[in-house]
Amino acid sequence: MKNFTKLDQPTGRSIYLDEKEYLFFGGTSYLGLATDKAYAELFIEGVRQYGVNNGTSRNNNVQQAIFDQAEQYAAMRFGFGAGLLLSSGYLATQFVVKMLSMEGELLYAPACHPSLWLDINPAVTGDFRDWSLRTVEYINQSKAASFVIVSNSLDNMTPERYDFSIFKNVSAMKKVTLILDDSHGIGVLRENGISIADRDFLGENIELIVVASLAKGLATDAGLILASAKRIEQLKKSNFYTGASPSSPASLFAFLNGEHIYRKQFEKLQANIRYFESLSEGYLNSMANFPVFSSKDTSLYARLMEAGILVSSFPYPLPTDPLLNRIVVNAHHTSEDLDRISHAIGIS
Repeated sequence: MKNFTKLDQPTGRSIYLDEKEYLFFGGTSYLGLATDKAYAELFIEGVRQYGVNNGTSRNNNVQQAIFDQAEQYAAMRFGFGAGLLLSSGYLATQFVVKMLSMEGELLYAPACHPSLWLDINPAVTGDFRDWSLRTVEYINQSKAASFVIVSNSLDNMTPERYDFSIFKNVSAMKKVTLILDDSHGIGVLRENGISIADRDFLGENIELIVVASLAKGLATDAGLILASAKRIEQLKKSNFYTGASPSSPASLFAFLNGEHIYRKQFEKLQANIRYFESLSEGYLNSMANFPVFSSKDTSLYARLMEAGILVSSFPYPLPTDPLLNRIVVNAHHTSEDLDRISHAIGIS
């Protein structure tokens, strides 16, 4: 068995091991920004301007302007009142969940990412739609008045897009704060947007807070919180925020100045998704506009390795379940790459 766990190279379109090239269809660098030369040049320019890092907390009397600028830019770019940046997605999600868990009864959706867990695994399983219907009914019948719902915005493994429109049926007498982790969808499913295109279900009694790791599709080492200006001002007063070192200013410089590169990569990615969908329709599990394709064919990983193609393969959702093969198309793949993996799978 080949060991790909001690690489000293970027995980881009290709990976080299024992002098052999493997086409890589895995990871989370959906837009390919992590290995894009033009984007790397922006990062290097940011290092020259701001230094390698900034270990000063955000309440220090000496501050670099890039942090406030990037927060305002992120809020505008993704359509929220305000934004808040921390050093990682994990820190951002833990911060929000811990802060808001005191505001109402905490309700977890199925298969929440571990970074969203308040303490231990909430162990909520089952179908998202069934869970959401039961949850709305539970809220409306409950004597409690305030609830905090925690969920991924989508299932990036299977994959599956979650529908939150059911929450428009929550009684106007109930207050609901909806915390969504959009780490895999932000800027990927929709250009400069979060995964949820339609926010009509958000009444005056339902508050939306989006948290995300920007290290995936957007190649930015930071965690982002998007919410109303009032909510962000409240979060800024927490010691959790003021006591933590911020994210890399160079990374934020690239995020702030690289939107033209992002747009180009977004178009490439969506074109690759459409092309691969046309090749694999009916053979792989997928959802529109998302670069993840999955299969439970237990022999697939070995066949692809034999063809010099590397994908992710692991039991899912439980360690005792069959292998789930996760094929990730990114913006740097060529049509020839997609033809090659399709042929190796046996679908073209």
